[in-house]
Amino acid sequence: MTLRSRVLILVSALLVLVAVAAASVLHAAARADRREQARPGGPRITAGRLALAGGGGPRVMFRNMAWGPHRDELVSAPADDPSGPRTASGVKCLRFHAASGTGVCLQAVHGPVQDTYRAVILDARLKERARYDVPGIPSRARVSPSGRYAAWTAFVGGDSYAGTAFSTRAAIVDTRTGRLTPTLEAYRTVKDGRPYRAADVNFWGVTFAADDRTFYATMATHGGIYLVRGDLRTHTLTTLHRNVECPSLSPDGTRIAYKKRVKGAPKDAPWHLYVLNLGTAHETALAEPRSVDDQLVWRDNRTLVYALPGDYGADLYTVPADGTGKSHRVATAAVSPAYVD
Repeated sequence: MTLRSRVLILVSALLVLVAVAAASVLHAAARADRREQARPGGPRITAGRLALAGGGGPRVMFRNMAWGPHRDELVSAPADDPSGPRTASGVKCLRFHAASGTGVCLQAVHGPVQDTYRAVILDARLKERARYDVPGIPSRARVSPSGRYAAWTAFVGGDSYAGTAFSTRAAIVDTRTGRLTPTLEAYRTVKDGRPYRAADVNFWGVTFAADDRTFYATMATHGGIYLVRGDLRTHTLTTLHRNVECPSLSPDGTRIAYKKRVKGAPKDAPWHLYVLNLGTAHETALAEPRSVDDQLVWRDNRTLVYALPGDYGADLYTVPADGTGKSHRVATAAVSPAYVD
């Protein structure tokens, strides 16, 4: 092969690579443009001013997943009609929760090489009060009933609770003082009545009690999964029950709703929903036959809300907390709900 032939082959290969790169850029741009266009049959969304308190009646706020200019923004809808018209805030979150006029919004910060993540504490008017770095992909978010504490969980290795090769960080911040506990691994753990330390401990899915002292979370270690009760004053964690993931405490403080791994389920869909009575340790299976990978939200003491995959990414469903009835879809293109007044 002559030198000229080799040069021609090299130039041709470079032109092909340039063409492929240009096509990829144009395809990505076209896809991004389509995302900005609202699709027929989707929810009606208008921009407006939102507040986490004093908003004129009970409402549900959540991350809007519908395609269009307000995708990923926090939106509001009537609590008794989550599928109704939405008001968009302009604030974008990957995960969100709020209580008593305080919100936590987990956000992606898009960089030229890779994304980073942060937790933003919001006031009642959705204005930023503080921000904290998050060490990985955001997964769960919670605010205590009083609004004093906020918590979040992030994946720092792997990308799914369904697998076994993942690592998480669960953080808690005092929104009044700004004091941050970047990982619950800093707490002292008591397992089965004895002090416990292990290099493989992971925590996730914090949920708060109303006393501004007690919280619950999931701990994983040596292949076991546990519900732990945390104490914000003594900085201790105590195991209570096995096989409890992403706990959510009922408004009356008596029950934990959670997802539980069940034998015989597919590895990528291993969970069923249960409610644990904290007084009796009795477990009640809920009337949702599908695997749910979410931290449930209590709409009230009788009804639970959660997300399942949908056409736009996720839809919201409800199910009775006593094991009766059946699940119902209440909103399409929605995730991370929080009920506010």
